[in-house]
Amino acid sequence: MKTVWAAAEGPGSDGPGPDGPGSDGPGPDGGDSLLWYAAYGSNLHAARFACYLYGGRPGGAALRCPGCRDRRPPRLTAALTLPGTLYFAGNSPTWGGGTASYDPAGHGPVPCRGYLLTPGQFSDIAAQEMRRPPGADLDLTRVLATGRDRAGPGRYETLLRVGALGGRPVLTFTSPAGLAGAEVTAPTAAYLRTLGAGLAEAHGWGPWRAAGYLATRPGAAGHWGVGAVAALLGRAGGPGDSSGNRPALKGS
Repeated sequence: MKTVWAAAEGPGSDGPGPDGPGSDGPGPDGGDSLLWYAAYGSNLHAARFACYLYGGRPGGAALRCPGCRDRRPPRLTAALTLPGTLYFAGNSPTWGGGTASYDPAGHGPVPCRGYLLTPGQFSDIAAQEMRRPPGADLDLTRVLATGRDRAGPGRYETLLRVGALGGRPVLTFTSPAGLAGAEVTAPTAAYLRTLGAGLAEAHGWGPWRAAGYLATRPGAAGHWGVGAVAALLGRAGGPGDSSGNRPALKGS
């Protein structure tokens, strides 16, 4: 997989683009309409994200993902950093504890991983996050025009346009309530291992730096100590697909 190390420009920016500011001209996509998906939770980790693309069950997870209709790999990936706060909330049937949400109104950087995808792939990943079958394209008109749209009532159905990179919009999804309206809950060890592996892959963070970030996020703070998370990440070789038949992400 080819990787671009870059930071997303701020919301509303068109970015420099391969063909000039705001260009929709040909780029690395071969003519397709593409967008960047900014992953801040378990999809930081390529093996976990591959289950959403190709189908499979992530290591440490209870549920299997059906995969996308379009199983082509991301055209590019990028290490991104967004303003805001990451927090853990809810009770995931996949992981058994709190999962990551993003509050753009919070303070502090949020390390992310960008995947350059088709709108259909983005729609199918969003559907799987809500444990729905893939197959319906999201209407992205409003989020691209205004920066925000609520596609449904679920935790990952609030769509955000958080910036642009290379002339392509950067989108993500999160909870509508934000941190102020959330009931934070502690994440499980398996979930933290997945995030730690993703931070190592995308940003080159070692166990202690990743632990200092994860253990101090709302929901984890007070339940996980930095040393305990560092030990957890230091032992982890990185979770994969326990089904044994998930293909690796391939470069384009």
